[in-house]
Amino acid sequence: MFLYQPTSGYCYNSDSIFLYDFIGTFKPKGSLLDVGCGVGIISLLLSRDFTIETSIIDKQEKMMDYARHNYALNHLNVQSHIGDFTEFETEEKFDYIISNPPFYDSRVTQSENTHLNIARYAHHLPIEDFISKVKKLLKPRGYFIFCYDAKQIDLLVYHLTSYGINVEKIQFVHSKIDRDSKLVMIAARMGSKSMTQILPPFVVFDDDSVYRKKAKDVFIRANTHSIKGDF
Repeated sequence: MFLYQPTSGYCYNSDSIFLYDFIGTFKPKGSLLDVGCGVGIISLLLSRDFTIETSIIDKQEKMMDYARHNYALNHLNVQSHIGDFTEFETEEKFDYIISNPPFYDSRVTQSENTHLNIARYAHHLPIEDFISKVKKLLKPRGYFIFCYDAKQIDLLVYHLTSYGINVEKIQFVHSKIDRDSKLVMIAARMGSKSMTQILPPFVVFDDDSVYRKKAKDVFIRANTHSIKGDF
């Protein structure tokens, strides 16, 4: 799959590819909304692999231009919306809401690049506001699948549970087996009574800093080819 990215500003990284793979294990069908879609990488791959009705939303018009172009380039259909997700109004309810949202703590030194800042820092999409809006837009048995800062797992579980979205599966991502996890992938479901399953950790590199087999397989399955270019 070919897709364009800006020459400067936010570009997708391995987090998005790993999240795509995680979501794929649920074999999504029906309607799907990608929140903070960026250039569209996650929902593009899912739209390629599964029969879904895809919608995307991003607050940056520049990113939406890339996402729309990438969908057209790959002959995939999409409904697109520009704006703040917390203010998004629609009568539609979704079977799946997915996201690689901004989650860096706002207290750290921030990028002065506006596009990078919006894509990275949590104050642009506060987690409780985010989950509150997800609840309103999910179907009764709908899935909310996303990745986030692993250090905030307590807040994530607390807010999800508070809004009646039960955490069904959690997988921590580690750069190496002896390194702390910096990313967690979560699948939560409206109205679920299931106990939470903690999956084996996803370890990216071996001791020699070479991609482990699972990570290699994910990149092969994604099969993306990025083109840097400005519109």
